[in-house]
Amino acid sequence: FVLEGSGYFDVRDGEDQWIRIAVTAGDMIVIPSGIYHRFTLDTNNFIHAKRFFIGEPVWLPYNRPADNMPARQDYLHKLNQGFIAA
Repeated sequence: FVLEGSGYFDVRDGEDQWIRIAVTAGDMIVIPSGIYHRFTLDTNNFIHAKRFFIGEPVWLPYNRPADNMPARQDYLHKLNQGFIAA
């Protein structure tokens, strides 16, 4: 959730191509666990954002490839079988 500022959140699609999402104050994006993603600032060079997690708020960066990780395996399975709407 973007509190102030702006930037770009990039995610990989099913064909492994980057999709760039411009975010500004008031925007909230939700991405599935296990999807490859990255964040970068725009030319304003400032963002104040809050991240929310399901369960224990633990986050560690993992470089590609990470296809052997359980969250990535679960994501790939859902990508191939279809995501179920909440």
